[in-house]
Amino acid sequence: MMFTSRRVYTGVGVLLLALPMLLFVVGQLGFLQGHRPSDLGARNGLLNPPRLGASNVVSSQAGLHPHTELQVIEPLRYSGDAAAAMDRLVRVLRDRPGTRLVTQGPNYLHFECETRWLRFVDDLEFLVEPGAQQIHMRSASRLGRRDFGVNRARLEQVRQAFAGA
Repeated sequence: MMFTSRRVYTGVGVLLLALPMLLFVVGQLGFLQGHRPSDLGARNGLLNPPRLGASNVVSSQAGLHPHTELQVIEPLRYSGDAAAAMDRLVRVLRDRPGTRLVTQGPNYLHFECETRWLRFVDDLEFLVEPGAQQIHMRSASRLGRRDFGVNRARLEQVRQAFAGA
């Protein structure tokens, strides 16, 4: 009886060691990146609303949509010229590891952020509202329904770097 339970514990131990390794390999092969959403961008001055019930996205415009109160984050504030603020934002994000610029327009930016080990990809969007001197932000994971606060934390780090730049 003791021999059998020891084998079970050993099998569980091997599984617990093998699972992270398997996840790492799957991530390195790109299977956890997801596909770039086809509906990114601004329409009528708005970024896409968060998906209902998804906790893996935050947006400064989430409060405009019903049932998305938990996904709200404050926009970036700037003074002066909107183009200069966008250039400053590009400089801030260009220096972040795993971040690459996908789309740059006069009032809109789209970046992809890839995690180091598992290579998950999140989409970051920024939209200038020049009259209000603010830049709306949206960060969303491509896979899953939870992100354990990663998108919010990332945008708060961007906010701090933007304020200091």
